[in-house]
Amino acid sequence: MNTVGLIVEYNPFHNGHAFHLSASKEAANAEIVIAVMSGNFLQRGEPALVSKWYRTKMALLNGVDIVFELPYRFAVQKAEIFANGAVSILDAAGCDAVCFGSESGDLSSFLETIDFIDKQKQELEENIHRFIDTGVSYPKAVSLAYHQLTDSNSYLDLAKPNNILGIEYIRAIKKQKSSLKPITVVRKNANYHDEHFASETIASATSIRKAIFLKDGEQNSIGQYVPAPTEQLLSEYLNKYQVFHQWENYWNYLQFRLLQCTSAELREIYEVEEGLENRILAAALIAGSFHEFMEKIKTKRYTWTRLQRLCVHILTNTKKGQMAGPSDKASYLRLLGMTPRGKEYLNKRKKDFSLPLVSKLSSYKEKEIQLDLKAARVYSLGVAPHLVKDLMNKEFNQPPLLIEKG
Repeated sequence: MNTVGLIVEYNPFHNGHAFHLSASKEAANAEIVIAVMSGNFLQRGEPALVSKWYRTKMALLNGVDIVFELPYRFAVQKAEIFANGAVSILDAAGCDAVCFGSESGDLSSFLETIDFIDKQKQELEENIHRFIDTGVSYPKAVSLAYHQLTDSNSYLDLAKPNNILGIEYIRAIKKQKSSLKPITVVRKNANYHDEHFASETIASATSIRKAIFLKDGEQNSIGQYVPAPTEQLLSEYLNKYQVFHQWENYWNYLQFRLLQCTSAELREIYEVEEGLENRILAAALIAGSFHEFMEKIKTKRYTWTRLQRLCVHILTNTKKGQMAGPSDKASYLRLLGMTPRGKEYLNKRKKDFSLPLVSKLSSYKEKEIQLDLKAARVYSLGVAPHLVKDLMNKEFNQPPLLIEKG
């Protein structure tokens, strides 16, 4: 059975994801779709709208056959580390190809861009440091330095998040000497950061989440942008847990953590750089919301995304040493769910997997998975107090989901 791997967050699963899934399956001539999905906290440093179990259901009901969790150590990270972890899981699970969406849908432009960057590496690094010294963020410095060296249309725009991730997926494949075949398909309509609906059927996850959180009734207008199972599961989650997760749900917990911290203790947290801790602690004393807190700590040098990731690590009390794993690859395959067809694949192929398959937490004791468990516990605090126990217990009691496709 040919398999194609997808690296996803499905926050939530929408029509653009459905298009990507179908196009990926066709491009790879695949019978099985395996998704590596971020857990409860995401790459941009945000809590997922609904739990990983509900997002797994969305994936399985919409055409994915197997869902593995991308461990916290890789999920709440910059693009390079995120990509290395995800690629290592797809490789270990026996995938033949990995398919990602891009604006161009042209793999050759990715390969040419990587080759150009590698050849200009020294000059590029010098320019990056020069731009950083002017006070701009690292991603902005990279984009400026890169565009200063080339005006060729054959190279990618590094200001596009999907291009950056695509480059890192290909680099990870090469670095890990993986047999995965990289494939890219054209993204449909909506851009990654679009905040407003721009077409009749395709919208970005950002615009869908924004509509969900609006107070003027527009939260009910997402039906044309998401498959029916997604809409149904979102409604079910809201009815059960009385909330969709966002940073403001966790502000009191984050502030409580910070008000207890000393500067020295805060410096031990992953991604906290020297000097930033004082700005963070001062803001925690006066901010009345998470958004206000972020506005107070934001600078040109630090992107909103990076600061949000840092806040996740503060919230989960994740120290620098805890994020330094034995390698830049994952060390286990945490199975979240499967279809009957996915189960058949696992039964036939799991003996050939290069990493242990974890379906019961009690059977896997390695310390690396403790970060995932801790993140799940913290995530559960985002619901009403009388529902916390139910959501928290799912992490330990929920076996991998077995769900028929919709």
